[in-house]
Amino acid sequence: MSKLAPTSIKYIVKAKIKAKGVIEKPDVIGAVFGQTEGLLGSDLDLRELQRTGRIGRIEVKIKSVQGNSEGEIIIPSSLDAAETALIAATLETIERVGPCTAEITLESVEDTRSEKRRYVVDKAQEILKGLVQSGIPDVDEVSEQIKEAVRTHEITNYHGLPAGPNLEESDDIIIVEGRADILNLLKYGIRNTIAVEGTSIPQIIINLIKEKVATLFIDGDRGGRLIAKEILQKADIDHVAKAPEGKEVEELSKKETHKALRDKVSAEHFRADVRVIKPEQRTGGRFEKRRYENRGRFLPRPKPEKRARLTAKQKELFKKTLEELVGTRAACIFNEKNELLGKVPVSELMNTIKTIEDPYAIIFDGRIDFSLNSIAKIKGIKFLVGMEKENIRSPVTLLDRKDL
Repeated sequence: MSKLAPTSIKYIVKAKIKAKGVIEKPDVIGAVFGQTEGLLGSDLDLRELQRTGRIGRIEVKIKSVQGNSEGEIIIPSSLDAAETALIAATLETIERVGPCTAEITLESVEDTRSEKRRYVVDKAQEILKGLVQSGIPDVDEVSEQIKEAVRTHEITNYHGLPAGPNLEESDDIIIVEGRADILNLLKYGIRNTIAVEGTSIPQIIINLIKEKVATLFIDGDRGGRLIAKEILQKADIDHVAKAPEGKEVEELSKKETHKALRDKVSAEHFRADVRVIKPEQRTGGRFEKRRYENRGRFLPRPKPEKRARLTAKQKELFKKTLEELVGTRAACIFNEKNELLGKVPVSELMNTIKTIEDPYAIIFDGRIDFSLNSIAKIKGIKFLVGMEKENIRSPVTLLDRKDL
């Protein structure tokens, strides 16, 4: 049976058990596995979860007095909160243990990370008390030290790489160079981060980039540009954000951080600026090349982007819909048959696109930007129609009021 490493445990499930008769630990464990089997499907089967290390060793403490038994069941979990809650709830469906009728009552589901945070805060308070007793400290400095301790503890480990606490559950991720960058971004509430820890991008990050919308956030120096070129040759990054010239991500202020992320550019634009060869243009380590005019350099031959052509009927529909949306801050989503799939607020558009089936055209009261274009490209959307648009090269057909 797998046993979770203490650092990977997120939750502890605790339950009380009472049985009318004498039972032992193997009886309880057998009942837990046997009577929950198939209840939640194969993905949440306890035997498989324990085999893969996502559920730890089940601990049972049982004692028998005057022919009756009672005790405690403890199950460590590295699953997310929702999955752990489902596992915990199944325990109360167990009605027999061995030959005896039994009742299992869920006592608690503890977040081990909360306990660790409380420990950090308590320890910080002790430190603060000691500083106060030894003299009048700089309150702002001590406060920042406490916050720094909490932020440091929030950094998680994702397959050996330092990461923000919201990395796995977020649809968008920010890739930085090192642990210090993650710590600084946590200070400003940015929690969906992961660090490459070097110039060579690990395979685990390449896999993440395939599943999520990825922004590479680099230092504003030559080293940052070199790292970006290395990563962009190996992975299909969506956006690139850059710290101000001469500054590193780990030393940016809140204003500088958010401005750099707002001003991010598409990977296509960045590649064009620094002449990076795309990963899909590699063939067995050799590149398809053409000579760069009069300079003896080689650049990849770009593939022509195929965009959907706007028909007269579509132009009329898109123009009419866009006019009706002026001032509404709403968006209309159409399928390939030009049928309206739904109308949503612009504030909910990004999340809606991720969940809706086969969207074909989006017409909305807003500006077409890099983020929206990236998601549209992933979802296979053919037309994005807004009041305004940024200068973006895209396989999606981008239209604004002037185009219609």
